Amino acid sequence: MGSEVKAKAKTEDRVEVDATRSNSALVSVVGGSGYVGGELLRLLLFHPSVSVAQVTSASQAGRYVHTVHPNLRGATSLQFIHPDTVASTDVLFLAMAHGRSAQAIDHFAGLADRVIDCSADFRLRDPALYARWYGADHPAPGWMGHFTYGLPERYRAALAEARYASGVGCNATATILALAPLAEAGLLAQVVVDLKVGSSEAGARPSISSHHPERSGAVRSFKPTGHRHQAEVIQALGDDFDLHFSVTSVELVRGVLATCHCLLNRRIDEEEIWKLYRATYRDEPFVRLVKSRTGLHRYPEPKLLAGSNYCDVGFEVDLDTGRVVVMAAIDNLMKGAAGSAVQAMNVMMGWDETAGLTFPGLHPI
Repeated sequence: MGSEVKAKAKTEDRVEVDATRSNSALVSVVGGSGYVGGELLRLLLFHPSVSVAQVTSASQAGRYVHTVHPNLRGATSLQFIHPDTVASTDVLFLAMAHGRSAQAIDHFAGLADRVIDCSADFRLRDPALYARWYGADHPAPGWMGHFTYGLPERYRAALAEARYASGVGCNATATILALAPLAEAGLLAQVVVDLKVGSSEAGARPSISSHHPERSGAVRSFKPTGHRHQAEVIQALGDDFDLHFSVTSVELVRGVLATCHCLLNRRIDEEEIWKLYRATYRDEPFVRLVKSRTGLHRYPEPKLLAGSNYCDVGFEVDLDTGRVVVMAAIDNLMKGAAGSAVQAMNVMMGWDETAGLTFPGLHPI
C-alpha cells in the first residue's frame, strides 16, 4: 500500500526515533478532549514505557489538558494543539468521532509506525457488512483489511504482528467475552443479549438524551434491535447461532452489563460450564470469573469496575429449561475503549500486556 511506504519514508521526520520494537515509545493522542481521549491520557501518562508527546483537540487548542480533564491536574503540563499540527511519533492513538479517522487515514498512517483507532471506523473487515450496519459506504474500504480488531483476548497473535489496530465496541466487548467459550464449543443455538449501559457511552458532547432531567432515573430502551455492535460480535464469533441484541440506557455514568440468555443445542451442567470458562480464561490477565454461591457481589457488576480494565464474567444454569444465563460487566470507557487500546498497544510493542493497566477499581464508589 502506498500509504505504508509513505509512513516509512516519514520516519526520519519524527520528534524522536525509536526502533520498531523498543522498551519505550513516544505516543500522541488525536482527539484528546473527549471521554475516551481523557482515559487514554490518564493511562498513558503513568505507563512505564510511554512518553506522551502531543494531544490534539480542534475545539480546545491552546488550553491546558487539565482544564478539560480536571482529574489530570498536576499530572501533566501538556496543552492541546490543533490536529493539523500533530508531529510524527511512534504510536498514534485516534480518539475522534466516528467517521473522522477513515476520512484522513492516509495522513495519520504517515505519522506513526503504529496507529490505534478507537472509533468504529475500522472494526469491521467487510465493506458490505459496514454498509449494512452503518447505512453508508466506507470512506476508505482499502484500509479495512489492514486493521486488526483490538481485543487481545481474541486477536493477540495478530496484534503482535500488527501496525494498525481498531478500537472495540464496548457492548461488543462484553458480549464477545461472555459468549466466546460457548461459541467455540459449538453449543449456541440462539442468544438474546440484553445490555444495560451508562451515559458516558454516548460521549462527551451533551444532547437532549443526556440532559439531566431526561437522563436521571431513566431505564430507557435505546436500541431494541439493530445495534451496530452486533456486527462485531458476529465477526468475532461467527454466524452459526441466532443473535438478538437489545441495548437499554440506565442511570450509570460508566459501565456495561451484558446479560446473555443462551439457548443451547444440548443441555450442559454447571460443572461443564466451569470447565469451558476456566479453560478459555485461565491465563487471561483481565478476565475474571465471578460466581459465588452467596453474597451481594456474587455476579458481575459494572459499578465495581469503574476505572479498571477488567471484564468480570459469571453464569447461571436454569435447571428447569436448560437455558444458560451468562453475564459480563465492564467499564465502557476502559475495557470497552481506552483500556483495550492500551492493552493492544502493549501487545503490538512486545511489552508486558498488563503494563499501565493493573488498577483494580474502587469499592465503595
